[in-house]
Amino acid sequence: MNDSPDPGRRGWLFGGVALLAAAAGAGGAWWKGRPGTSDANEPMDAAFWARRFERPEGGEVDFAALRGKPLLVNFWATWCPPCIEELPMVDRFFRDQAANGWQVIGLAIDQPSAVRKFLERTPVSFPIGLAGMEGTELLRQLGNTGGGLPFTMVVNAEGGVAARKMGKLEPADLDAWRRASVHG
Repeated sequence: MNDSPDPGRRGWLFGGVALLAAAAGAGGAWWKGRPGTSDANEPMDAAFWARRFERPEGGEVDFAALRGKPLLVNFWATWCPPCIEELPMVDRFFRDQAANGWQVIGLAIDQPSAVRKFLERTPVSFPIGLAGMEGTELLRQLGNTGGGLPFTMVVNAEGGVAARKMGKLEPADLDAWRRASVHG
């Protein structure tokens, strides 16, 4: 008699374990990104600040030039509906908060040609970097182990991670992060 589970049952078991792991990861990402939660004691390392990304219109986004002010980094792609839905809100936040020292960078995890074509139809005011596959690895390094989009991270003026959010932004997220940067 064979004591090992049948292949169908084993598949369900592995699928259930994978589903639980995914739910735990998503829950952790959600918790870390909640307004009011903070990783401010987790400073960004030198490798983060050394990153550079080509811009769709030419030139580059140089993270070293962004140190010392609050920074919102939004990872997105043209094929991601929630990413596209939140871009106008992120753009409005940038326009409204730039005078208060906020910087916003969009990192496109996509083909450069698709990003250029999209931005011709739907321009934004904030700088976009073409992150491609390097951006997917950066997502994981920044705590988004599943690599899902959209993903947003806030770095405070001191260089520490102030917030992370996996999933579509809401106005309340941006408002809470703005208030937290003012009240420290």
